[in-house]
Amino acid sequence: MTAPAPRPAPCQGCRNGESEEIVLAMAFQPIVDMESGRPFAYEALVRGPEGQSAASVLAQVTQANRYAFDQACRVKAIETAVAAGILEGPTRLSINFLPNAVYSPLACIQLTLKTATANAFPTERLIFEFTENEQMAEPAHVAHIVDTYRRMGFGTALDDFGAGHAGLNLLAKFQTDLIKLDMELIRDLDQSLPRRVIVAGVVKMCQELGITVIAEGVESQGELAALREMGVRYIQGYLLAKPAFQALPGISLPAPAARAASA
Repeated sequence: MTAPAPRPAPCQGCRNGESEEIVLAMAFQPIVDMESGRPFAYEALVRGPEGQSAASVLAQVTQANRYAFDQACRVKAIETAVAAGILEGPTRLSINFLPNAVYSPLACIQLTLKTATANAFPTERLIFEFTENEQMAEPAHVAHIVDTYRRMGFGTALDDFGAGHAGLNLLAKFQTDLIKLDMELIRDLDQSLPRRVIVAGVVKMCQELGITVIAEGVESQGELAALREMGVRYIQGYLLAKPAFQALPGISLPAPAARAASA
């Protein structure tokens, strides 16, 4: 059995605040509460300064600048969301983070707290999400981050559930407040019995664990209808809204959903 890779020591950016700067901006996509028809949260999505793709930005991330990049994303997400008007309602803000860039949860959260205070953003409205797509060197460290964030009043989310290396085994080690079903499980859900059986099983499991399910990547009314039939309340995807660069996009509810939300 291969021994797990050691957790990296504090990077240069963590020790002295100096690291190669990556210029970035943010786009936002809503996670919609289908029972109210309103946004539950906006996910902050990294973009280049002129709206370039996330891939073009992430390609610049290295071991040396990972901490500084993670910190810059948190700051930019809060500042841009506030400037875009997120404080006008109770909507939460979901920020992606890199678990391997967090050496100490308490130490590495300080700039986030300072930024939230400076922008009058309530910290209890912050959600931190991470993906299981990259194999985690030390799940116990991630569990410590999740526990610390929860005790500080933040929400936590496991993104791309069902697409990564660990899957159910990871969820057995620790539980986040939310999980986001990977879009490959959602694609053509209404036309695929295996996908429906799998998603229904995950939804039932999460209900028993007290975990809220979010379906991401929803693109058709058929997919939405299948998810709603399974009891999935929170939906994210192009069917409802595409990401908007440095803005909070409006929501386009399909006609049946719009009628239900207004009832």
